[in-house]
Amino acid sequence: MNVKVKGIPGCRSLIRLDKVNCATLRGDHSMSALFGHTKGAYTEAIEARAGYLRAADGGMLFLDEIGELGLDEQAMLLRAIEEKRFLPIGSDTDVSSNFQLIAGTNRDLDIEVVAGKFREDLLARINLWTFRLPPLAERREDIEPNIEYELAEYERQHQMKIGFNKDARKHFLDFAVSHEATWKANFRDLNAAIVRMATLSLCGRISMETVEKEIERLGKQWKKASQGTMKEVRDIPECYFDAQQIDQIDLFDRVQLAEVIRVCRDSSTLTEAGRRLFQYSRTQKNSINDASRLQKYIAKHGLNWERIKESE
Repeated sequence: MNVKVKGIPGCRSLIRLDKVNCATLRGDHSMSALFGHTKGAYTEAIEARAGYLRAADGGMLFLDEIGELGLDEQAMLLRAIEEKRFLPIGSDTDVSSNFQLIAGTNRDLDIEVVAGKFREDLLARINLWTFRLPPLAERREDIEPNIEYELAEYERQHQMKIGFNKDARKHFLDFAVSHEATWKANFRDLNAAIVRMATLSLCGRISMETVEKEIERLGKQWKKASQGTMKEVRDIPECYFDAQQIDQIDLFDRVQLAEVIRVCRDSSTLTEAGRRLFQYSRTQKNSINDASRLQKYIAKHGLNWERIKESE
């Protein structure tokens, strides 16, 4: 996940973080949730509402999936960042809020700007610092402590002590940090694995047999997903080219192009896709520009990033 950070000068010491998932804000209520409304502003507005931005006054607001916001909400958010003032729905009077903003997104906002789905001026305002949060498969050093965390959470929720037998713990950890474990669903996969093993354990101890069954189950799950992906890879060219055009592409190039498209579909940004595709060759270059290399490759076949993502 990419995180955009925009600080507003003059904020007091931060003592609170308000979190909002913009993907859950839909329709007429998204404006109200963010900017608040007055009593009677619309039919369901029985009481006045402050809204998330005003509630974050003097603190920090985390807008997750900011790329899901509509253009109208983006325009109001831009003014709130620049002027620290905005209009609640149904009000003729501005309110103020002095907050710091962190924004998260799984989208490439530069691409969204080009597609007309995200305001360029808003991106310029929030893009002060950018941090990429890699998936679990790229953070294998985090797996062991998160196994312990998931066990502790299970204990807390079910009020029972749970743990691995020594050999079983080592066996599962060795598998979890190996390249056999793809962790396609990131921490959701890890959480589900721990919950299953803990539930099936006897007397609060996860045995070697339970671990082996779980490893087998995960392997089949990921293999099935990969088989589905490979079928999709074979069918991918048909999404972009007619039969005559496909026949004019060498089989070698067709397979290579299909894999490039698959990686693009499975990546959040053009840069992430380029990094994965050029994982080795990029280390041999003095100047690394993964996105540019990938753009040139797909353009050679008459494609672009927007068209590939729209066809998912």
